Amino acid sequence: MRLSEEEVREFVRGATDGSWTEGQLAAFLMAAAIRGLDVDETRALTLAMLESGERWRLADDVPTLCDKHSTGGVGDKTSLVLPFLLASCGLPIAMLAGRGLGHSGGTMDKLESIPGIDLDLDRQRFLDLIARCGIAIGGATSGIAPADRRLYALRDVTATVDSLPLITGSILSKKLAMGAAAVVFDVKVGNGAFLTDPESARELARSLVEISRALGTAVSALITDMNQPLGRTCGNTSEVKESLDCLEGNGPADLMEVTCLLAEEVSKLVGRPLSRADLEDAVSSGRARERFDQWAGLQGADPAWLRAPRLDLAPVERPLRAPRSGRLAHVDTRQIGMLLIEAGAGRVRPDSKIDYGVSLEMRSRLGDEVREGDELARLWLRRDDERLVRLFEECLTVGEEGTAPELILGNLTP
Repeated sequence: MRLSEEEVREFVRGATDGSWTEGQLAAFLMAAAIRGLDVDETRALTLAMLESGERWRLADDVPTLCDKHSTGGVGDKTSLVLPFLLASCGLPIAMLAGRGLGHSGGTMDKLESIPGIDLDLDRQRFLDLIARCGIAIGGATSGIAPADRRLYALRDVTATVDSLPLITGSILSKKLAMGAAAVVFDVKVGNGAFLTDPESARELARSLVEISRALGTAVSALITDMNQPLGRTCGNTSEVKESLDCLEGNGPADLMEVTCLLAEEVSKLVGRPLSRADLEDAVSSGRARERFDQWAGLQGADPAWLRAPRLDLAPVERPLRAPRSGRLAHVDTRQIGMLLIEAGAGRVRPDSKIDYGVSLEMRSRLGDEVREGDELARLWLRRDDERLVRLFEECLTVGEEGTAPELILGNLTP
């Protein structure tokens, strides 16, 4: 039986005002994940979650304001590069960042490895930062989509993280509450994503695009590969370092390609299309890296850190070597994410302290030819742990054959 709009609103009210217990909310989430929600139910859920809190409508003040969202993966650091590329080309951007969910890392956690950084922003602070440097990045506030704050945590413990209607409602209730002029979505697919098959990713992309458009926001979505870490590094400090490398012109090709495609896409949506040459010039001229320093200083980064960024990794270095000659045939990317959390790079519990220095760096990519004993990856741990090292090694499979996956699997532009 289909849920009425009022029944959906009652559930969201219960999550917002506390009148529904954790058990009742969990039961609804599991039912929604098992039986699914149709387009109208998903739209009703999104709208109710959106209206459960403040709506900032930032584009009323900044008409070309951009926003971007990734559905999450391992080593996905486009949110640490894209804002500075766009702003250095004259396009303002505002983003609400999230913490890690499941096996995926969170942009907030990565940015908080920068000493002093302040991500606690209200609407006026967002507007002030945009006016001064063209960039504002904050954490989800208690006022925006409060229903999602409670449901987001429950989705992890009820095994409903990969429910498409719940993903749609969670993402859009925050993105549309910000009220940017345009949003580009990076929908990840593969063994390191929440969605492992291309058809589910296309379905989510369609849902995000269609519901956003129905609610009045210009959007498009790219579907991108997550069968191996994006870029080379996984871990909070190491991902900040790699992002700075990108802004200085030394970034990995796959990470820069996805980031530039997202930048090109959202710039078209706001009517200020950027070419690849524009983006490359922002990097080669030094403007993108300078914009990072300006933004970080305005958002509270320690001046001493900005003068000489310290990006210390954990002290125990262990190489992960190829057990045989062949090609890198498979990377268990999701398991790498889970092992990094176990090693301290993420939270086992909401109150867990993160070890920003724990990291893994890929030294080979899928399809690469390797010889026995070659270093496939390097691991940085806080303490030597043979069991963890062995489990990380088991995530990397060398076989007779292996191919590099397609990086871009689709583009949904209305």
